[in-house]
Amino acid sequence: MQHTLALIAVLALVGLHQDFWLWDDPRLVLGFLPSGLAYHAAYSVVTAGLWALIVRYAWPAGLDEADRSTVGSEERAQ
Repeated sequence: MQHTLALIAVLALVGLHQDFWLWDDPRLVLGFLPSGLAYHAAYSVVTAGLWALIVRYAWPAGLDEADRSTVGSEERAQ
């Protein structure tokens, strides 16, 4: 279920990345920032937060344990 929700959220962000509705918007945010740039700044923060949630809650369970056991055996072999 977590992987499905993560996929849906990522696909939603892919769709929101195409901000065609702001291409011709001449407004400034905070008096100096073009609306398209402000949108992408907020988009980047939201995307970083989503990836942090995906890493926290949808990361495959055995992936880290397999990596740790491989690193340990390689160090012993040397």
